[in-house]
Parts: sequence; structure tokens; C-alpha cells
Amino acid sequence: LNFHTDWSDVFKHTHAVSKTNPFWNELSASNPFVHDIAVSNRDENNKYLSILKEKPYLFSKVSSNRDSLASSGDELDIDCLLRKTSARRSGRSKSVSDFLDIVDNWRINPHKTTPQKTIPSDVTWLQNDREAYKMAWLSHRQLTRSCLDLEAMSHSPGWAQTQATDIYVVCKLNHEGGSVQLPDSDINIHVPMGHVLPGEFQEVGLKAILNPPSSFNNELSSTISPLIELTLSNLKTREAIFLEVKVAAKVKNDPLSQVTSDIVCLFSLNKEGPFKKLEKCYTYQDTIQVKLTDLSHVMYAVIAVQVNKIQPPATSVWDYVHRTVSVGIYGPKYIHPSFTTVFMVFGHNYIPKKLTISDIKKGGKSMPPVVFQLWGKHTFLLEKPQDLNISLVSCDPDFEVKMEDQSKNIKEEELKSGEMVRQEFFFSLLGCREMHFFVFLVQIKVLKSSQVTQFHVTTPDPAPKLSGIISRPKRLQNRKEIKSAPLFLIPTVKYPKFQDKTLSVNTYGVALKTVLRQNKIDYLLEYFKGDTIALLGEDKVKCIGQTKIKEWYVGVLRRKIGLIHCKNIKVISKEQAIDTADSELTTKNLVEQIALPFKKLTYIYSVVLSTVSESVYDWRALAEVLGYSHMSLDDFNEAHADKESERVAHVVKRMKEDCHANKKKRLFLYELIVALLKIDCQGLVARLTQDTIILTSAVKLGKYWRELAEKLARLTKQQIEAYEVPHQGKNGMVALEMMWKPAYDFLYTWGAHYGDSYRDVLQDLQSALDKMKNPVTKHWRELTGTLILVNCMEVLRASAFSKMEEE
Repeated sequence: LNFHTDWSDVFKHTHAVSKTNPFWNELSASNPFVHDIAVSNRDENNKYLSILKEKPYLFSKVSSNRDSLASSGDELDIDCLLRKTSARRSGRSKSVSDFLDIVDNWRINPHKTTPQKTIPSDVTWLQNDREAYKMAWLSHRQLTRSCLDLEAMSHSPGWAQTQATDIYVVCKLNHEGGSVQLPDSDINIHVPMGHVLPGEFQEVGLKAILNPPSSFNNELSSTISPLIELTLSNLKTREAIFLEVKVAAKVKNDPLSQVTSDIVCLFSLNKEGPFKKLEKCYTYQDTIQVKLTDLSHVMYAVIAVQVNKIQPPATSVWDYVHRTVSVGIYGPKYIHPSFTTVFMVFGHNYIPKKLTISDIKKGGKSMPPVVFQLWGKHTFLLEKPQDLNISLVSCDPDFEVKMEDQSKNIKEEELKSGEMVRQEFFFSLLGCREMHFFVFLVQIKVLKSSQVTQFHVTTPDPAPKLSGIISRPKRLQNRKEIKSAPLFLIPTVKYPKFQDKTLSVNTYGVALKTVLRQNKIDYLLEYFKGDTIALLGEDKVKCIGQTKIKEWYVGVLRRKIGLIHCKNIKVISKEQAIDTADSELTTKNLVEQIALPFKKLTYIYSVVLSTVSESVYDWRALAEVLGYSHMSLDDFNEAHADKESERVAHVVKRMKEDCHANKKKRLFLYELIVALLKIDCQGLVARLTQDTIILTSAVKLGKYWRELAEKLARLTKQQIEAYEVPHQGKNGMVALEMMWKPAYDFLYTWGAHYGDSYRDVLQDLQSALDKMKNPVTKHWRELTGTLILVNCMEVLRASAFSKMEEE
């Protein structure tokens, strides 16, 4: 330890602060360390604190949790901190940089401990090393972050805004049972009634461990869920519990795949195993339900797909299943002039909202654990593990991706391992421009094929300190009062330009029979035997036909988009299709057709207006596609001139008024959805679709919502009554015309459990409505139409917004 340190340079800035800050004396009174500096400015002989005298043995205790350094910056392992500090002396942020050195050294040699003689019992030696003393005091008071230099932090890549996090949930249930869902996931525990005795309780804990056991990822086996940790507080049980997981794969329909492969649940009482295969499993497509009978306080389960043996030409278990790959883009809570985004590939379909990364490096130095926020996610089908190329491109001229980070590869072996795969991309602000959120494009290319998947991601806002003028020239800072000056400084998102051209289709179907319907059904195609039909994607839609529920493809024939029964066509590739003239369609026609359901959906205007104004960031782009390209800033009054959201709201209101004046020819919601699709606001369209479908379904159902509630969520009579109580009249009954309100409350709450999985919300709602005694979907087909819409979004984006055109 350095006993002869000159501290005058290190704390030079405090002398200036004490002279210019009128609150310095009062501030120092609440912080002994600051108080020490303040007093030392007046009396050089009085340098050290009384806290060491109060608890002289406080720092001689060895922490029992040495892993605390790896989990949080607030709880420090004191015997790791009391070491020779770095020789770096960087003024206000010195303690932070030294702390990172300590973390780095500890990780390199975690078993090397400080000799016992380094910590004398009287701890008076701390008075000779102010840095060791400072770190010890900060550890005791848990004020590490309070001493970070906030000004420096606002210009940093965002590492310091974090804290350790875990993904888990704990619920307390009584003898009536219930369900526990891991937040933002399709992982559920169902506890039946009578699981515990009346008067007793069961605490159920769920936790997802993102990296599943590597031993189950090989040629014959592949994990398709995270490792699930299940905890129970009460083992005095009378009924088994059920684990339900939606997984990232489903077995192909061909006979060989159905016979040789199987989706199984592997179970263990220990995290490291051994795992055993559970027999009481029920699988339906990509969902598996497992009955757990051998209960323990802590249990572990993971879902895997396995094959008995590989038969050529197959090379691995991937050849027998339709396997989806989930990717997530993570970044700091706020963006900064320079920041790092993390591209994650998961071996399952669980994408957490927050992700802790413990081996980030910055400038060649290891950083402490960092929690990143989810900015965007995407799921795509990958037939077999292949090398992937990942590229990120900024859509905003004010930001750029570091040259060497613009394109990175992920190896086939990494995908086979089942573990999370990570790539980092570094963004930076160009010059002294104003900080603002922006949009960037993520493109994923399969190197051995022509498959390309891409999606856009919108960053969060800058940190509060950066949302104003950052590094702006002084001549502009003094012109804030001039009304016209800030207009060119307002950041806007560059929306892609819509191109009206023929759809690019890769898959076709040949009709095996003629289907002509006497009673025409909306959104269902009619065709003759031998017709070639363009298929817009390989996803299937489940909905009721003339009499029963079937699986359908979304197809195009004779310029009409609709559903075709999967069993009535033979799927062929683009190369095998001979005459495709009847199945051609332009992107403009596609947008106008898939938005047709919105002509008949019920909506709340105020909700639509606020949602659109908050989510569209360029009023000019919206005005242009709505036919108001002639609008200028002069058309806005003072109330709408300040914020972009207010300008967007003004454009929407203008369109609403025009539609109201010409009701017979123009429909507000339909035209708005068409416009949003033409500026590629697919996330916003998905949100509006779910909101309007839930509202319209509630209105259509009326009193029959009770039957739906029983089917969808197994609500009891008492639970159904609880939804209706707030809407009861003076007679204690809900009026028939008001019955949509409890229906809406229920559907809204039910839909919220799906998180961002809007496709699943629409599909599950469609399936439940179809199974009712008198299905409302027999005569109300708009929900089917919205399922067609969400299944066409990918092919629309690929055809209407090409990257070359933007360049």
C-alpha cells in the first residue's frame, strides 16, 4: 500500500467547489467524507473521519459473499477493495476507474486473497491511504454511485446506469390454486384446486436461466427452452402441478419426423443434473404441458427436441423440426454520444426485457456487470444451423456505426450449442450535433442461402441531461428565444420510402381441387383445380371455415388476398411454378387489401389519436402519405408548433375532419392504417390492431363474454362477477348495452399477459371464439382479416422498402 501519497492534486477541484457553492457547509454535514474535505480546507491538521473510531473493527470482517462484486456495484467485498490502488490519478472519477481495476484483477485471479497482516486490528493505517479509506467508507455507506461524476457519466457509453437484475416471479396461492406466469414469457405453472389443504398456502417461484445445459445440445438433441427453476415452499401437497411452456420448435408433419423425433421435458432436482425424461407430457404443435408429481423445494426443467437416430440426408435433429431463432437488440436505458448495442441470439423463444452481461470490455478493460434494456426483438425460421452475417446500419445521418462493427458473423457451431450468442456494435454521434433518438436497421443474412431477415429498431431517448442542447455552438444556445431558430434543430426519424411494385414471392401452391362457395365467406379464396396460388409466407392461420376449424395459408389469386385450406394445395418453390400471372400483386394493392378489416372495426378515437401522436416521429412523412404534402409549418397554430407529437396529432385530426365530411367515400381508421403501413410503422399498426380487435370483440360478444372467459382463462363464476361489479346499475345488474365494458376489461387484462406477442393474441382469440357454442366468428370475419394482415407484414416490408432504394 502507498503510505506516502500527495493528495493535493487529486482533490484540487474541491477547493474551487467549496468557494463557489453556497450550500457546501450544509452538504458536507450529511456526508462525512465530503465533510472531511471541507474541514481539511480550513484546518490541515483535522483530516480524518470519526466513523473509524465509532466501529474500529468494521473493516476487519471478511465478507461472506465474495460474489457481490460480480452482481452489484453497491455491495463491495471489502477484502478485495483493500489492495494497492491504481497509479492512475484522474481527478473526480479516479475512484470509479480504480474500482474497475479491482474488479478486473479479482476476476483474473479470484482465489488470490489479501494477506491477513494487511488489515491491522486498529485500522489506523487507513489514515495514511486516503483512497483505501475512501473506498472502505463508500462500501460501508453503499454510496458508490452517489460519488460518480454525473457530468462525465452523461457523456459515457452508459455503463454506470445499471444494477444487477434477475428474471423471476414468486406468487402465493391458497387451496383454490391458480396460475403463475414468468413475466414477458410463455412459461406458466398451473396449480390445481386442492393442491394444498384449506387454510394452507403454497409459494410458487419461477426463474428462467437463459443458458440451458450444454450436454443436451448435440446432433441428436437440442434444447428449445431456457432452464426453468421452480421453487415450492410447501411440500404437503395433494395434487400434482403442471408446467406449460411454449417452445421454439415444432416437429415437421412428414411421417419420418413424426416417428423419429419427439419434444420432451428433462427434469432434475439439481441444476447440474442428472436430468431424467418425464413421461407425463402432452405436446400440441409448439406448446408442451408437463405434469410434475415428484415435487421438491427446488426443481429444474428444460424442454428439448430429440431424435432416436439420424437418417441421411439429414445431418442433425434440426432437419426434423421447424426451428425458430429469436434475436434481441439490447442497449443502455438512455443513449449517449457514444454507446454500445448488443445483438443477442437465443436458443429459445424467451427474450427478457432486461439482460445482465458480466464480461463487457471497454478500451481493453473488463467492465463490471451491466444491465441492458431490450430495444427490439425479432423471430425468424431457420431450417438448419448455418453461419449468419449480422449488420447494423443507422437510418439517421447524425449517427454512425463504428466501421469494424458494421458487419459481424455468427458461426454455425455457436447456434448448435444452444447457448446465447452475442455480438457488440458501437454507435457514435457525428460531430457536435444534437442528441436525439433515431432508427437503425438490423439485417441478418444466412451465408449459405439467399435468406435475408431484417427489422428496424428505434433507440430510447437521450439521458435527461442530454435531451437539451449538447455540444451545440454557443451562437445557437443564445437563439433559443427566436421562434424560427430551433426548427432545423428538431430531430426527425427518416422513414423509408414506399415503393409500389410487384410482390416478391418465394413459395407457391397448386390447387388440388376446385372450391366454389354458394355462400360467399369473407377472406376465404375460391379457386379451380390447377390454379397456381402465391403464398405470402409459410405461417398457417387457424380459423373456422364453413363448419369446422382448419389450418390455412395466406394466398393471392386473381389479385385477391385470402385464405386457402392447407390440405387443398401442394406447396411448390418459385422455380417449380410455371404460370404465375394470376397470382401477381403489387405492394399498393397488398396494403389496401390487408387493411380492409379496419373499415368495420370499432375504435376509440381519443386512444387512436394519442397512440399515433406518441409513436410517429415525423409529421411530414405522415402528412405526405395521407395526401397532405402541401402542408407546411405555417398551417400550424402556436398550440401545435412546439412538439412533433402535437404536429402529428394535428395532421391526424385534419384527416379525421375530412373523413367525417365525406363519410360515404372515406373511412378514418382504414386510411390511417394504410398510411402507417406505407411509412413502415408496423409495430404501431400491430398495437392498433390488437387494441381495436379487443374492443370490437367485446362489443360483438356482449353477455356471451362469460362463455369466452371460461374457455380462455378458466374464470370461475365469482371471478366473472368481479369483472361485472364495477359496471352494475342500481338494480345490481349490468345492462345489456353496457355488457361490453366487463368484456373489454377481461380481454384487455388477458391480452396484456402476452406482452408483445400480438400474433398470439389474435390467433388465440380467434380459436377461442371459433369454439364457442354459437361462434360470433361465423358472421363476423374481421378478426380473420387482421390475422391475414399480421401474416403479410413481413412480405410487405421485404418488397416495399428495399435497402438499395433508400441509399
